[in-house]
Amino acid sequence: MYQPRRPHHSTFVPIRHLRYHVHTWGTPQPGRPPLVMLHGWMDVGASWQFVVDALAHDRQVLAPDWRGFGRTESPPTDSYWFADYLADLDMLIDHWSADGPVDLVAHSMGGNVAMLYAGVRPARVRRLVNLEGFGMPATQPDAAPERHARWIDEIKALGRGELALKTYESADGVARRLMKTNPRLDADKAAWLAQHWAQPVATPDGGEGWRILGDAAHKIVNPQLYRVEEALAHYARIAAPVLSVEAADNAMERWWQGRYTLPEYHARLRSVPDCRSVQVADAGHMLHHDQPERVAALIEDFLR
Repeated sequence: MYQPRRPHHSTFVPIRHLRYHVHTWGTPQPGRPPLVMLHGWMDVGASWQFVVDALAHDRQVLAPDWRGFGRTESPPTDSYWFADYLADLDMLIDHWSADGPVDLVAHSMGGNVAMLYAGVRPARVRRLVNLEGFGMPATQPDAAPERHARWIDEIKALGRGELALKTYESADGVARRLMKTNPRLDADKAAWLAQHWAQPVATPDGGEGWRILGDAAHKIVNPQLYRVEEALAHYARIAAPVLSVEAADNAMERWWQGRYTLPEYHARLRSVPDCRSVQVADAGHMLHHDQPERVAALIEDFLR
């Protein structure tokens, strides 16, 4: 199993009636802001361990588990609203860095949150590294009735237990699932991640299984349409320099089947006042797992 070079510490912070779990590394350093790392959908803060281990210099690093993921509590809800992540992040930053800005590194869904947040609170972000937080395909207003109907139908399906996350027979089963999703993931890293991505639970037959640490309600579609114009208004207000990092093995065409493309994303980035882009070779969407040393070097170079 992978052995961390910089083991993390766990702490819990009260945020908006939830007990928020935050992974921490390093110690505060005068004149240097905290580095806050935000994970993606169906992931956990521990996912940043490989990048943290590859950093050349020690610094304070914080990686929360988003609400309903990892060891952070799930709210008493049957669906999630994207704006809640913005408020959660704002209060987490207030807790750890009340008097100054932070550096943000964020992946996928976390990258989408970070890009919006940096427009909502420009003064709270010094620099931002966005790893494949592409946003979503544009939607049209006439899609709203169907979207709301789908949201209601999926809430009903959740109540019937039809959206429950799979329980695996062992941590090895979780690790195999992680490697199936990402063939580039080494077995030793998968075995380590499995211990943080899932936990043992009793099964109805009296045995033990491993349950994914994620609320199944995250699978329910957001009833609110994705409005590109609103996202671009946020982008335009970003004061921090932004580094957009993409994997060479880009999955956007597979995800969206022509409804949203990489050139469209690049066009959106032109709304960001100070933005540059870079590509990581031999990496897929989980590029912080595939090439942690390269990602760490890009982060440290940009955050100087």
